[in-house]
Amino acid sequence: MPDSLEQETVSAQEAPEFAAAQFVRWFREVAPYVHAFRGKTFVVAFGGELVQANVLNTLVQDLSLLSALGIKLVLVHGSRPQVNEQLRLKGFSQQFDRGRSPMDADALECAKEAAGEIRLDIEAAFSQGLPNTPMSHAQIRVISGNFVTARPTGIIDGVDYKHTGQVRKIDVEALRSSIDRGSIVLLSPLGFSPTGEAFNLAMEELATSVATALRAEKLIFLTESPGVISEDGSVDTELARLDADALLASGSVDSDTAFYLQFASRAVKRGVTRAHLIPFSMDGVVLLEIFTHDGVGTMVVEDTLDDLRPATIDDVGAILQLIEPLEQDGTLVPRGRAVIERDVENFTVLEHDGVIYGCATLHDFPKDQMAEMGCLIVHPEWQGTGEGEILLRHMESRARGHGAKRLFVLTTRTSHWFIKRGFVQGGVADLPKEKQAHYNRSRNSLIFIKRL
Repeated sequence: MPDSLEQETVSAQEAPEFAAAQFVRWFREVAPYVHAFRGKTFVVAFGGELVQANVLNTLVQDLSLLSALGIKLVLVHGSRPQVNEQLRLKGFSQQFDRGRSPMDADALECAKEAAGEIRLDIEAAFSQGLPNTPMSHAQIRVISGNFVTARPTGIIDGVDYKHTGQVRKIDVEALRSSIDRGSIVLLSPLGFSPTGEAFNLAMEELATSVATALRAEKLIFLTESPGVISEDGSVDTELARLDADALLASGSVDSDTAFYLQFASRAVKRGVTRAHLIPFSMDGVVLLEIFTHDGVGTMVVEDTLDDLRPATIDDVGAILQLIEPLEQDGTLVPRGRAVIERDVENFTVLEHDGVIYGCATLHDFPKDQMAEMGCLIVHPEWQGTGEGEILLRHMESRARGHGAKRLFVLTTRTSHWFIKRGFVQGGVADLPKEKQAHYNRSRNSLIFIKRL
């Protein structure tokens, strides 16, 4: 049996222990995200299509978990299909699609009914507390109210939009007061003018306005679309805002995705840290997007989150976590915290969304115009997608910037990886004199050198 299959085979006797280890490992890995997002504000927006698809209860369970973890939540729901159904039942021919359309008084009444029905369904879902369910012991207050002041869209190109409105003002102080007390705020796609008139609002515009006003950490759109699809058919999990705008301008994105992508880009441009498009058809999609490294949908940021940067003293603990497993299995020479702290300025770390998952160190030998790269590590969960090569290219660039003509590494187990990337095997005599004096012959490390 091939080694790769043998490693993945788990006997019936080992299964409980394997499952327990997997659970412990997962729980530890999500801890950095829990720390990073506690106390932050998320605006979660979804259309009436999600309610139609009967996934509201599972979404509410996952949102309750986020609330229990200290994340502040504002929910914005849509009701377009429900409004259309109300219009059909009452014999009206008008139907609404995405985008802004005129709404007369009859359609507004249908919008009120639909919004009220969905709001009650959401409040009922959050009130569940059945034993042996994710809602057990959950005591969540859901608050709705007149947090949104609206204005009429008015007449555009000769068309009177009547009761279709736009956001004029968000009562930020009242919203913050509610979510700071631990309540979840629920907003329907309706706003009210100072004269007491009601106006129908686009859910997407309302969610974007609220996230912007609150300077939210995340704006999350749950959509029917899987996200932005790359040329190879996979989901593009991260887009810089300028790249998102370029895609929209090119017209290469399908209309459903493009509709939400424009609001995601707008929110990020106005100060929201991250905006996400995720498919509501995937079970647990909110948790997967927030608590896994790459997520499952498309995230728009002002700039990409993967960040190579010099390490600081605050990174020592994270670097040790990366290094210690390799020290224990003999891949790396044990260093200890004191050595890492002393040499921390030589380290570069690879960070994503506040989580350090890769590192490498560079030591210069200027007299010999050489540099040594060491501790090139990428966390196992994130290997295989090019992060190691990103670190290597960066360290090569650093070495060249320091005047080095050659870069060398010492390794006992990863020789093929370096050979594939242009390194050639050398000997102890090829090392700088200073390094030769400290070469550990008992480890018998292989020496690989690359011309820069």
